[in-house]
Amino acid sequence: KMTQQMRDLQLAQARKPPGPSSPNAAKRLYRNLSGKFRVNYTSFDEGSLVGRGEKEKLRKSYMFQSNAALFEAVELQDLDRVQELLKHYSPEELDLNTPNSEGLLPLDIAIMTNNAPIARALLQAGAKESPHFVSLESRSLHLSTLVREAEQRVNELMAQVVNEAPNADCSEKEKQLKAWEWRFRLYKRMKAGFEHARVPDAPSSVHLSVASSSSLQVTFWEPLSVNSAVVTKYKVEWSCSPTFSPLLGEAVIDKLKDLHFTIPGLASGTAYHVRVSAYNMKGWGPPQASTPPFAIPSNWREYDGRAPRRRGQAEALDHLLGQVKTVHQHCICHEPYKNQPQSRKHSVSKSLKHLFHPGSKFLKTLKRGLYLTAIFYKDDNILVTHEDQIPVVEIDDTYSCLLMQDFLWFTKVSCMWDEILWLRQCVTVSQSSCSCILQTRFKMLLAISQMQGLLGIQDLGQVFFEPIKDKQGNILIVTLKEVKTNQTFESVRWVPICKLQTSRKSVSSPEEPTALDTLLVSVQDKLAYHQRSSHALSPGLYLGYLKLCSAVDQIRVLVPERLPNILCHVKIRSNPNISREEWEWLQKMASMEEPVPTETEADTSQNPLFQELQVAIKELMTLVNIPLQEAKDFRLYSQEVLDFGDQVSFLLLLPPSDDVCTAPGQNNPYTPCSGFLTLPLQIFELGEER
Repeated sequence: KMTQQMRDLQLAQARKPPGPSSPNAAKRLYRNLSGKFRVNYTSFDEGSLVGRGEKEKLRKSYMFQSNAALFEAVELQDLDRVQELLKHYSPEELDLNTPNSEGLLPLDIAIMTNNAPIARALLQAGAKESPHFVSLESRSLHLSTLVREAEQRVNELMAQVVNEAPNADCSEKEKQLKAWEWRFRLYKRMKAGFEHARVPDAPSSVHLSVASSSSLQVTFWEPLSVNSAVVTKYKVEWSCSPTFSPLLGEAVIDKLKDLHFTIPGLASGTAYHVRVSAYNMKGWGPPQASTPPFAIPSNWREYDGRAPRRRGQAEALDHLLGQVKTVHQHCICHEPYKNQPQSRKHSVSKSLKHLFHPGSKFLKTLKRGLYLTAIFYKDDNILVTHEDQIPVVEIDDTYSCLLMQDFLWFTKVSCMWDEILWLRQCVTVSQSSCSCILQTRFKMLLAISQMQGLLGIQDLGQVFFEPIKDKQGNILIVTLKEVKTNQTFESVRWVPICKLQTSRKSVSSPEEPTALDTLLVSVQDKLAYHQRSSHALSPGLYLGYLKLCSAVDQIRVLVPERLPNILCHVKIRSNPNISREEWEWLQKMASMEEPVPTETEADTSQNPLFQELQVAIKELMTLVNIPLQEAKDFRLYSQEVLDFGDQVSFLLLLPPSDDVCTAPGQNNPYTPCSGFLTLPLQIFELGEER
């Protein structure tokens, strides 16, 4: 009966005949596939195809070849070949979950031959077991049928080879005989693997944590036993009762790349018990209860009913900006900025006038003043003018000392590149006071508009955290932007950075380089800073180290060079949520007015957060090169958890109150020497927002 079902399935799906008839044939097939079908079939020249019918034939041939190669690699237990196929082809291209003519899937063969590495690779790629094995009996019957039919075919071919005289047909029969003998041994090994397998043990460990006020996170690990068959899925169950009666819910996890699951839709303040069981081809194993045995969905804000710090702030700022714009309606600058890149193409006279206009082109040299430069880069290439210069425009030729407040104002303007025309009109109206500060800032807006017009793009990118200065009185404000598409710009072209650095002739001495020479020498460092400052943290709870230092006109914050948009930090755990119970414990520790705990005590030794903090504090002190004994007076900031979205949160570790911020001229304790830098606080805040 089972054999008839499989034959009906074969006819219904019009599947291919069995794959290559021998291991050597499989190797030849794989070599052909690697060379002939490595490129996607859609990349062929469509003009060479007769029509859609030819394209469909090619697609089917491509899928047939890749699927056959995968089956043969699994049957030969060639892990390297399986991994290479999974790397170069998608599950759809491999036809990963469509049974072959024997009713088997690649995962079936891997688990029944008990090849755990190949089975895991297939599972992570999304492979499934055959849906036709609805019971242990059906699987056993089907394997017995495959073995019996293979044995019968071997006997038939052996009789033909023995009885026939040597000829070409006999030679072909001998090849078929060897192939069926090999397949007969494979099916017997699969049948023996199934018969000797047993249900899996319970997962080796199940960890339960609070993910939010309405969800729990379950993380589990594979069973320790190596004798049972490969686990292909897990079941998570939850209940309000320790006996799991009644059962409130369950979920089956068959995507095994990450062994964790978040249980949603739970009631805040209710205790839930969780257990996990594993499944293989012999069925479900016993469940493993979680550690701790139950958890209560909650969030630290429930401790005192505190609302999120930033709730409604973005909306309030948008409303405020709208009100400001309403007041300045007479500016008439609410139309989207339109580039003016085509002026040269319209008239020769206009082009000549454009060339001689004093503020309408990029500068080649600096002559004591304040300037703006925009660095656009893509891979190892950088945008330069037709004179092979980095684009530079003048802001103010009488400005020889950039005030920090003006620079910080410029960095805030960088968040509104598309509103420059509107800001210019507003500042122009306000210039009646003849304020020097307003005049300088108006010139900054003019320079930004000029750079945008010359390049033909509005977004000039992120402002580098400090301007470049030289002894000739030049100050260079630098913006950085990575271009990820094949964009074209006005008046500029792409050149390799190394070519620009080697071809440009310096006009200054090494002892007193100009700001432009300094920029060119350090451009790779600035690009690296820009790339690192755009990296995001992976989800989790982090311990951050807050260290400030003050100067006459600014406060600076210590950050790591490898991630300058985030405080010095280490990861505590992957779950970003702090539960109400954990926050209550932290408040209790803070109210004791004791230093950060370094010794395990009886009442806290079983607290997972306490243990995680111990490890994180030691790791953080090592990172910032502060001896652990010097951190005995450090404190955890207990006023709030810093939430950055829903997936990243921070606890802060603070030096003693007198040493959080170092004053000018004061000895600077608790500050590492290398691998870190200090950013102006406002620059850090802008980078954090980005």
